[in-house]
Amino acid sequence: MKQQKLLISSARLKDTLEQFAQFGRTENNGVTRLSLSEADRLARDFFRSSCEELGMSVKVDDMGNMYAVLEGKENKAPVVIGSHLDSVKKGGRFDGVLGVVAGLEVARTLVENRITPTLPLMIVNFTNEEGARFEPSMMASGVLSGKFTKAAMVHKRDVDGITFEQALKSTGYAGKEENRLTEASAFLELHIEQGPILEQEVLSIGIVECVLGMVCYEIEVTGESDHAGTTPMEMRRDALFATNNIIAQAREQLSTIDHELVFTIGRMNVWPNIHTVIPNRVIFSLEARHKDPVVMKKVEEIIQGLTAISANEGCIITAKKMWDRSTVWFDQLLCDQLEGASKSLGYRYKRMVSGAGHDAQFIASFIPSAMVFVPSKKGKSHCEEELTSWEDCTNGVNVLLETVLSLQANH
Repeated sequence: MKQQKLLISSARLKDTLEQFAQFGRTENNGVTRLSLSEADRLARDFFRSSCEELGMSVKVDDMGNMYAVLEGKENKAPVVIGSHLDSVKKGGRFDGVLGVVAGLEVARTLVENRITPTLPLMIVNFTNEEGARFEPSMMASGVLSGKFTKAAMVHKRDVDGITFEQALKSTGYAGKEENRLTEASAFLELHIEQGPILEQEVLSIGIVECVLGMVCYEIEVTGESDHAGTTPMEMRRDALFATNNIIAQAREQLSTIDHELVFTIGRMNVWPNIHTVIPNRVIFSLEARHKDPVVMKKVEEIIQGLTAISANEGCIITAKKMWDRSTVWFDQLLCDQLEGASKSLGYRYKRMVSGAGHDAQFIASFIPSAMVFVPSKKGKSHCEEELTSWEDCTNGVNVLLETVLSLQANH
């Protein structure tokens, strides 16, 4: 006879997510919970009390990261589940918080079934993942992994001039550096997909194998301003017309490299931006993402080649690399265990990649890490319409629970 799987409480998960959604709820059922705001402080307080009710100890480090620990039979490196509680302005009710509540629900399930894990179970709430109040995003996990320096991050200011350090102290969540996460047996992050693939393919679970590498360039086109009504077309050096030609060529060439390549022109500034004046300057961004470094190299060759485009309208074109990142591959054994858990629970799944950044990509540099995605309705995220079904949320947490139990059994 097949043994009944241990499952979480779907009703309790829904209720907990709804309770967190009260902190910063917007008129259209979204959430504005900027990092270290009053709404964030209230969410943190609720998270802390929920963990302490289970008998978990809660510590805070010098970046405000919260760590709740359910003691294990052995005093060894813990299995960690985590994500973030902060949101963007007018964001959704699931982004980030689902990954934190997942850890809470796994802990609750173990406690109510009187299961003492062999390895300690830790739940982490990372500070300022979104970067919506203090740039950059994934700030605190970036400091933990050495990607950013604390000295630089604490002086970052929001639009009101308040520094990260000031905001952290005002919330009462400025802890000690000695409490930082430094080692763990595994790190697992459950997150909404923030894209349309799982829903489109009618799947419940995405096993995330990597976070895509990416590159971002700033392209500047310099022409000459003249009167829009008196200058003949053949005598113009129109920076915006040249930009149009560049974009058309970039799209044509980049589209032929690989069908999985995604690229975006997300920002454009035009000068002098007056309808009676021929534009003399345009600056726009061009970013691209793919898992294969060979593909990314080809992308950069194409972008750099745009400066020599023949249809330049007599303008000067320059391309400056703003930043890039390499593809971050997650731990293969953990991905296999997540896949095994999905299979054993009977969930439809696929292995996939993440085009968006997450705390797990930084944590993966010093702890074996992996991610699970659950579907996003119509692919929407970072907006009030963000929605993941309660069933899909439950399935995602059950995959984490099954994986945690497997990790404990195989220890």
